[in-house]
Amino acid sequence: MSDVRETGFKERTRVVDARERLLDVPPIDRTEQLPLSAADGRALAAPIDARRNVPHYARAAMDGWAVRAEDTFGASDRSPAVLGTADSIAPNTAVRVHTGSELPDGADAVVMIEATERIGDELELFDAVAEGENVAPIGEDVESNQRLYEPGHQLRPSDLGLLKATGIDEVEVVGSPEVAVVPTGEELVQSDPSPGEVVETNRLTVSRLAERWGADVTRREIVTDDRDALRAAVERDLTKDVVVTTGGSSVGERDLIPEVVDDLGDVFVHGVALKPGHPVALGRVRETTVVMLPGYPVAAIINAVQFLRPLIKQLGRLPCDPMPTREAELTRKIRSEPGVRTYVRVRLDGSEATPTRASGSGVLSSVALADGWVVVPEEREGVPEGETVSVENWEYHV
Repeated sequence: MSDVRETGFKERTRVVDARERLLDVPPIDRTEQLPLSAADGRALAAPIDARRNVPHYARAAMDGWAVRAEDTFGASDRSPAVLGTADSIAPNTAVRVHTGSELPDGADAVVMIEATERIGDELELFDAVAEGENVAPIGEDVESNQRLYEPGHQLRPSDLGLLKATGIDEVEVVGSPEVAVVPTGEELVQSDPSPGEVVETNRLTVSRLAERWGADVTRREIVTDDRDALRAAVERDLTKDVVVTTGGSSVGERDLIPEVVDDLGDVFVHGVALKPGHPVALGRVRETTVVMLPGYPVAAIINAVQFLRPLIKQLGRLPCDPMPTREAELTRKIRSEPGVRTYVRVRLDGSEATPTRASGSGVLSSVALADGWVVVPEEREGVPEGETVSVENWEYHV
């Protein structure tokens, strides 16, 4: 890696190119067995077949009377069929059933309750039914040994219910990507800052985002701006899939982490054409990917969404779906730099979007109090007032 601390960022990698280099890594091959109660959102590591029929017995699909269909032939409002009532089926008899009840032996149809009238021990039927009508047969929902899901499918709550119904209590899933979050900076404190000190927030926000995206996160203590300390911190977590550092990723005197990582392995991106937060660095040491986020909170969040999220999803074989968006009309012009992808925080009021900031990567409230951001692509130089834009809900829980 060239000494950018002296020359500054002469070139910045486009976001799409930086992400492509970052994601040149295979998914993890670890798997684990989990009970259904703990498997929501996880990717399956193996195919799943149903272990039993659903339903496993023929059942009534309606409240009504179980009958032999042939005993109802010709029944109508003007000429009802008259059957006896009993606790078991025999010719010209009916048995009361409820939705989900087992169909009595000998019955092959159900007459809905509203098409009947009971008079003493007799039942008048005003509608004929065909064999199988209003009956859920064995395996109507799922047949035993039916293939339900293929490897890589991300389990949803509805999937868990179906699996339980078919006799499955645990599943084999892809292991969660293991991520260590390491805040760096000699000026950082956890609380009660003195002048010149800053309360460290990135570990909390980045780790919680990573957990939302499917990672198993280890939170490390603050590491000071010292080469040996930074080197030891990175080496300590090379058993993880990803090491995320926050702070010290730019080109100043104390921005040491890219140099440390490059000494240990390879920094393949340093500086991305994105605003705010261009001083992000991406590298790899042995089998561990290192994501070096800027220390400013807004820059850390934007880069985590753009790079850490897709990395975690790929490692865990999870889909990296686009964030949901909402259309709105800009109330003020947005300025942006050509060749740089710009993330402008906005507040929403009905169908209107009001920009809060396009710069100010240290102003955490500009993200926390925003409703989303507008992404201005590299090829545009600003967006005029009144234009309809897509507001991306980056904090959506996916």
